[in-house]
Amino acid sequence: MSAGTAGLDVSALVRELVGRPTVSGSAPAQRDCMGLVTEVLRERAPHLDVRVGGDPDQPWTLLRTPTDPGRPQLLLACHVDTVPVPDPGAWQRDPFGADVEDGRVWGRGASDMKAGLVAAAAALAATDPDSPVALLLTSDEEIGSKGAAAAAGAVAEQSIGAVVVPEATGNQVVLGHKGALWLAVRTAGRAAHGSTPERGHNAVLDLVAVLSRAPGALPLGNHAFLGPETWNCGIVSGGTVPNVVPDRAEAVIDMRTVTDGAELLAWWRAQPEVTDVEVRVDLPPVGTPADDPWVTALPAPVLPTPATYFTDASVLGQVVGGAPIVVWGPGTPAVMHAVDEYAELAELEEAATLLTGVAARWPG
Repeated sequence: MSAGTAGLDVSALVRELVGRPTVSGSAPAQRDCMGLVTEVLRERAPHLDVRVGGDPDQPWTLLRTPTDPGRPQLLLACHVDTVPVPDPGAWQRDPFGADVEDGRVWGRGASDMKAGLVAAAAALAATDPDSPVALLLTSDEEIGSKGAAAAAGAVAEQSIGAVVVPEATGNQVVLGHKGALWLAVRTAGRAAHGSTPERGHNAVLDLVAVLSRAPGALPLGNHAFLGPETWNCGIVSGGTVPNVVPDRAEAVIDMRTVTDGAELLAWWRAQPEVTDVEVRVDLPPVGTPADDPWVTALPAPVLPTPATYFTDASVLGQVVGGAPIVVWGPGTPAVMHAVDEYAELAELEEAATLLTGVAARWPG
């Protein structure tokens, strides 16, 4: 156990958290996870103020030292949810067994982002009560940062001086990431018997036409730091049985954006075959200047490239008044959402020490 983390056993806590399934959409499980972390922290730091969100579907918890909320705070922001495990049999170990082997804790959520959550908890537990530091726990980040959106009002009431989102970066500082625009694009047709397709109108073929057109026609932008915008058709559905002309079809599109996404949304809505476009996720891009004084003082290398995933920073960036935000935590990005996910325990220990030091020096 590293010194300076208020006696918090980070290895034991990460195993406890990884052993608890907290899949996105499971509000009770996520609420229980937040409760466990709160209990552990209050045992070591009984002075912490705790605010629990009242939304039954999108739980969140804000823990902070008992300082004047008007003082600029260092905010550590962590989500507790994970992606599902669709095929546990494909794993070499129980995805919720939290086995420790080869210096790693194995299981769903180890890198994304329960190791980062434990490092942040260790830092808050060790923080002097007079230092303005806070920890935000959110739900359903994996499906659009819904918990962060529910907590945004409470965060906006605070004075925030800087934000660390300890997602998996291998303990290197990352200055931003693209936004996300997820759309359900729908077409409509007219049902008919499969033996007389000329009497109907095939919604699936309309959708195929739009999707075939998209690669060469979507007005994808580019950004000097964030890179090019991308699009992916992740889900396609339509029709009921082979012998009926389908009258409805839908594709769910995941676009990673470097602008507000308005031009991309307008393109999909303007296609003649499209009857409806539903916006399911709309998160803006995030970027902090590399020459920000707080960033340059951080005790870790700054990567010249952005994160490849989105984080709760997209929501928090809209309510923290221009405070610098970095993504910086333990874990291996390549194993996030993957079979046999793991986190290096040495990286977790290092992250706990680094975040504890940054919190101890805040706001110096």
